Amino acid sequence: MTPSTPLPVTDQLTTQIVLQYQVEQFLYNEAALLDNWDWDNWFALLAEDIHYYMPVRTNRLRRQSKPDDEPRGAYLAHFDDDLSRMQMRIMQRKTGQNWAEEPPSRARHLVCNVQVDATAGGDDEIGVRSNFIVYRNRMDVEEDLWAGERKDILRKTTDGFLIARRTILLEQNVVLSKNLSVFF
Repeated sequence: MTPSTPLPVTDQLTTQIVLQYQVEQFLYNEAALLDNWDWDNWFALLAEDIHYYMPVRTNRLRRQSKPDDEPRGAYLAHFDDDLSRMQMRIMQRKTGQNWAEEPPSRARHLVCNVQVDATAGGDDEIGVRSNFIVYRNRMDVEEDLWAGERKDILRKTTDGFLIARRTILLEQNVVLSKNLSVFF
């Protein structure tokens, strides 16, 4: 079937379309929470066993290539956090004494190219890949722009989705920002 060929409408297709819509709405809502500094409601989207991971990217020759998102401990990481570490990072932002966010940054999270794989997890989990751009402006002249890919495992609950795992792959291997005080 080519991309322009109409798909036959089936129950399975309808289920896939609804799931795609639900996941996209979840990610858009998450982005809005982050943009509005709604840390408590964003934190409520994290599963108790969350693994929030952003490995340091490295440049390699093609023959030396390895996946940049190998499991914990495989490479250095900007973030390699569990729920308690995430809670600590949020508490720092809420104190008003976090030098990297005083005065607070203005940020905008853009999420696109969302791909849902309903088979990439357990019975109650789905895999989601998405691309992102995060723009941040701080003080008068500080601007940061990060682009990359996120690989998420979302857990289905009766109240919606929770983020069980997030791997963030920045396109930059050298982060030129003064800090990484944003969530991706």
